[in-house]
Amino acid sequence: MTSNSIVDLARASRLASVSMQSVTNEQKNEALLRIKQVLAERRDEIFKANEEDKKIAEEQVKAGKLSASLFKRLDICTGDKFDTILSGVSDITNLPDPTKKVTYATKLDQGLELYRLTVPVGVLLTIFEARPEVVVNISSLALKSGNAVILKGGKEATKTNAALAKVIQDALASLPESNGIPKEAVQIVETREDISALLDLDRYVDMVVPRGSNSLVRHIQNNTRIPVLGHADGICAVYVDKEADINKAARIAVDSKTNYPAACNSAETLLVHESLLEGTDKFTVVATALLNANVTLKAEENVRSFLLSTVASELHDKIVPAVPEDFDTEFLDHIIAVKSVKDVDEAVAHINEHGSKHTDAIVTENEATADIFTTRVDDAGSYWNASTRFADGFRYGFGAEVGVSTNKTHARGPVGLEGLVIYKYKIKGNGHIAGEFGSGKKQFLHETIAPENYNI
Repeated sequence: MTSNSIVDLARASRLASVSMQSVTNEQKNEALLRIKQVLAERRDEIFKANEEDKKIAEEQVKAGKLSASLFKRLDICTGDKFDTILSGVSDITNLPDPTKKVTYATKLDQGLELYRLTVPVGVLLTIFEARPEVVVNISSLALKSGNAVILKGGKEATKTNAALAKVIQDALASLPESNGIPKEAVQIVETREDISALLDLDRYVDMVVPRGSNSLVRHIQNNTRIPVLGHADGICAVYVDKEADINKAARIAVDSKTNYPAACNSAETLLVHESLLEGTDKFTVVATALLNANVTLKAEENVRSFLLSTVASELHDKIVPAVPEDFDTEFLDHIIAVKSVKDVDEAVAHINEHGSKHTDAIVTENEATADIFTTRVDDAGSYWNASTRFADGFRYGFGAEVGVSTNKTHARGPVGLEGLVIYKYKIKGNGHIAGEFGSGKKQFLHETIAPENYNI
C-alpha cells in the first residue's frame, strides 16, 4: 500500500471504532454468530489457502529459512483445530459485554454525579507470526469489546490470513443495516512497509499487540510511540521443592515442557532443591520422566553428575552440560535447562533475574513455601502444583486471548476482553460550575451512589 492508502485505512478504522462505541451487546453477538456461520460455510476455501501456505512453508523449513516451531503453528486443518476456532467464536459470544460497566459512582453535589465507565480502547493493531487462527480470535475479541482492529500476520500464512479476513469482512458486510458494525471494523495489511507506516500513526491507532518472536516484539517496542501490549519472551520455570510430591513434580514438569514446546507458556527452566540430589532418587524420577518424553536436559555440572550416576545409561546422551546462556534462552523445543538451588529464596532470585515475567510454577506440599514463591516471583502468573501451560486465555475462561502481557499496565497475563477496555469519566450536572466550590463555599458531598440509583 502507498502511504496515503495506509493513512486512509487507519482513518477508516478510527471511524469504525467510533461507530462501535454505541453498538449494543446484542448487535455484537449478532455479528459474531454471523462470522462463525460464514467461516463454517467457507471452510473448504480457507483450508485450500492453508494447504498452499503449508506447502510453501514446508520447503522453507527444509531450506532452513523457517523454524520448525513456526511451521507447527501454521496448521489449522488437522484434527479439530478449525472446529476449536469456531467454538472460540461461540465462547466469546457468550461472554458478558465488558463495556459500559460502572466501576465508580459518586455524588459530588445535589444534581451533580460522577461515573467511571469501561469503554473500548479504540483501534488495535495486532501483529503476529504464523498461527492464522489469531485472525479469528483477535477479530472476535475486538468486536465483542467494541474495538476496531487492523491485522498483520506473518508472510508464512499470507494466504490463510487473507482468506480468514475476507470471510470476516464479508460476514460483517452481510449484516442488516440496523446492526451498526461496519466491515471496516476488521482490516488486514500484508507488508512490513505497511506496519512501519502504521506504527507512526498514533493519531489513529491506540494500542499495538504483537504476538511472536522476541525480535518481533522488541522491534515493535522500539519503533513506535503507540502503547504496546505484549511480551518479548516466554522463559518459564518450574521449581521442584524439597517437600514436593515427586509424582506431581514429574507430571507437571513433563506437561509444562512437552504439552506444546513451541508455546510461550512452556517451561524452559527446571529448578530443583539441592537436597533432592543427596541420598534420594526423587529427582531421578522427574528427570527420567522428562528424558522418556524425549526432552534433552541441559544440566549444571552437579545436577548432570548426579543424573549420570542414577539415570539409566541408555538415556545419558540426552543429559548434556549447561552453559550460562541456557538459563536466558527460550528453546521452544524439547530442551530444558536444569539447575539446583539451596532453597525457595534462591529459586525466586533466579527466576526474577533470568525469567521473562510470564508464568512460573512451584511443586511443593508446603503451603508456606508455596506462598513465598507465588508472592515474591515477579511474573504475570505464579502457580502452585500446576503446569505452566494453564497460562492461556481460553483455559482461564476468557473465550480466547489477544495475547499474553508481561507489562505492568492495565492488563497482565493472558489478555482477554477486560484487557481491551479502558475507562472514561462522565459527569452529569445541571449548570454546575467549579467556581462555586472551595474554602468558604460549597463543599463536595463525595457520597457513593448505589447501583440501583445510577442515573446514566
